[in-house]
Amino acid sequence: MQKKTIFVTGATSGVGLKITEFLVVQGHTVYATGRNVVALKALERLGAHVIQADLQNIEEIDAVCAQLPSIDVAILSAGVGRFAIAPELSDEAIAEMVALNISVPIYVTKRIVQPMMLRKQGHIIIMGSQAGKVATPKASVYAATKHAMVGFTNGLRMELAPYHIKVTAIHPGPIDTPFLDKASDDTGYRQSLGRYLLSPEEVALAVMKTIERPVREVNLPRFMGWTSKLYALAPAAIEYVGKSFFHKK
Repeated sequence: MQKKTIFVTGATSGVGLKITEFLVVQGHTVYATGRNVVALKALERLGAHVIQADLQNIEEIDAVCAQLPSIDVAILSAGVGRFAIAPELSDEAIAEMVALNISVPIYVTKRIVQPMMLRKQGHIIIMGSQAGKVATPKASVYAATKHAMVGFTNGLRMELAPYHIKVTAIHPGPIDTPFLDKASDDTGYRQSLGRYLLSPEEVALAVMKTIERPVREVNLPRFMGWTSKLYALAPAAIEYVGKSFFHKK
């Protein structure tokens, strides 16, 4: 793979952390941002250029983007989820999901894509979710944020095509990371998903492949790409089957 300069958000946990580690090991020049100082120091020792920031603060987004050199690829992996029925979610939890899952990737994209447009080359990879295609119980608000990103990536792809900039959406199913533990108080959630849980390595490797060969979108596991197509044809049936994976309080 040709060595590139790559920017990663959400680099201090889960899939973002694994992506950053893989990229550095492969010899790419990596600029990584996240909130966890300990994780950032470990990535710095590995060879990444690290920038500590809370991207929910627009001024910190500006500060991060101002420190970036010419970027070939941007991987926007920062995100948060809280799994509960909508009436039980706090206003703070809703605001955080909307900010990190929608506003932050749009704000960051706006800033980093402008130099790419001038050069007429670049690649934006946005971490979506299967929840953005098929909503599930206890994830209505989370699904709403990911639905928004489906619309954003689809529109952005057309907007940037004249500038030869690629846009890829990664839509994984549930991943076996600390994200799940923070997202749900239901201890049976992880067990109910069982063998359907993806590993962070699987998702990170899929992202790595798109860097070498950009595609429109990646669905993980692959059969979930068919699930969303079936949902469009028979939504009631898919919703009935999907309920079995979730526990009611």
